[in-house]
Amino acid sequence: MSRYWSDIVSKLRPYVAGEQPRIPGLVKLNTNENPYGPSPKAIEAIRQAADDRLRLYPDPSATELREAIAARFNLTAEEVFVGNGSDEVLAHTFQALLKHELPLLYPDITYSFYPTYSLLYGVEAIEMPLDDQFRIRLADYDRPCGAIIIPNPNAPTGIGLPLAGIEALLTAHPDAVVVIDEAYVDFGGESAVPLISYYPNLLIIQTLSKSRSFAGLRVGFALGHRDLIEALVRVKDSFNSYPLDRLAQVAATAAIKDEAWFETSRRKIIASRETLVRQLEALSFQVLPSQANFLFAMHESRSGGALLAELRERGVLVRRFAEPRISEFLRISIGTDEECARLVAALKEILAA
Repeated sequence: MSRYWSDIVSKLRPYVAGEQPRIPGLVKLNTNENPYGPSPKAIEAIRQAADDRLRLYPDPSATELREAIAARFNLTAEEVFVGNGSDEVLAHTFQALLKHELPLLYPDITYSFYPTYSLLYGVEAIEMPLDDQFRIRLADYDRPCGAIIIPNPNAPTGIGLPLAGIEALLTAHPDAVVVIDEAYVDFGGESAVPLISYYPNLLIIQTLSKSRSFAGLRVGFALGHRDLIEALVRVKDSFNSYPLDRLAQVAATAAIKDEAWFETSRRKIIASRETLVRQLEALSFQVLPSQANFLFAMHESRSGGALLAELRERGVLVRRFAEPRISEFLRISIGTDEECARLVAALKEILAA
């Protein structure tokens, strides 16, 4: 602590990002990155845009990118907001739409940025416990609230809610914003985008980090009624008028338009995920049903902490959350088939010892 800090600083519990070590030959399965590169069209767009125009500020409204996203989802550009990664979009959402007299509701096992943002922006929140199968109990949300935010599929469990469940929440809470964080929806989840035209209280947040391999080029977006989008724009323009640089805008636009690359990449990851599920179950792991680009798995007899450490010794990095109910689970990102094979080989060696 320092006497120069504002009061809020000492109270914060900052989000802890996944480790990004610089170790040659490491099998890195800890941060849910896409193992395949971004669209070649996105790389080419960056090359073409890397000229003397970089001396100029980018389009503060990211018009071309918003129009491309809108066209893909059959929306208007006024129903699209873009930001510097979905985390920034989430931050603006907490500030613009989720702070009310009644509390915000979200799952107790969920994306750990939610409690961080709640504290940072002074949003009263109540964590709703998942059931014994780590599923969201919709009945628990049938209570007065100021807003609701749910990742779908959930993180770190990977379990998804069907569209009917999302619609039930929207119908039950017409006066509250319902935010569906769809960071992993492209790997088998059911997107709520078709509901936007029917529910003005629905906001959907997605990212290009996962299914479009843009983790290193921060681009996220929100979709919803133009009144919700206007609130985000007002907050953004009071914070940073230029969140997306010129290169990010052109690359993201190209990636959104490259549907063929998107389909090929995500299908490979889904296929690898299903293979890895079978291999882990054969090694006596309990694997939660995943609709994401990762698995959440616990061994029947070995501790998660010990497995994490022994895998690291063998050059395989996964992630563990030392929190109640899930401390024995490992979150394993889906890599290439070769990377998954190295993981399985390392586990076999560890479990045989």
